[in-house]
Amino acid sequence: MKLSLRGEYALRALLVLGLNHKQSVVRIRTISQQQNIPKRFLEQILNDLKSAGAVESKRGVSGGYRLARAPKEISLASVIRHIEGALAPVSCVSERFYEKCSCPDEARCAIRSVMKEVRHAVVNILEKVTVADLCARSRQLEEIHAGPLDFMI
Repeated sequence: MKLSLRGEYALRALLVLGLNHKQSVVRIRTISQQQNIPKRFLEQILNDLKSAGAVESKRGVSGGYRLARAPKEISLASVIRHIEGALAPVSCVSERFYEKCSCPDEARCAIRSVMKEVRHAVVNILEKVTVADLCARSRQLEEIHAGPLDFMI
């Protein structure tokens, strides 16, 4: 599985919305500037996330976006599946987007066997990690890197 730029931007937008979950809405310009995402592209991504039920929008002068559910209820796996499709590295091991591969015997295919393990590892991580977890990790990394600088001359 390779995350496209669209998938990465979707997760980054959700991170901003998660970090600002207590606010009524976050303006699209704020997300765009904080995450360096082109506004037009971000609009498309947020509409896609809206159709997935991850975000909701408010129109008007004081409009913007917010999470449609609590950050702990939105798994990264659900978002990535909606934006990217299968989490599997090859289609013949995907549970939700299965497609027959070209190998002569799937049951005896060593490559498929390994790719199935890869898929399980990826799914196990992404199903467990939520937007809330992503926000907690972001705050933790912010604290680590915001400490006093230690210079030696």
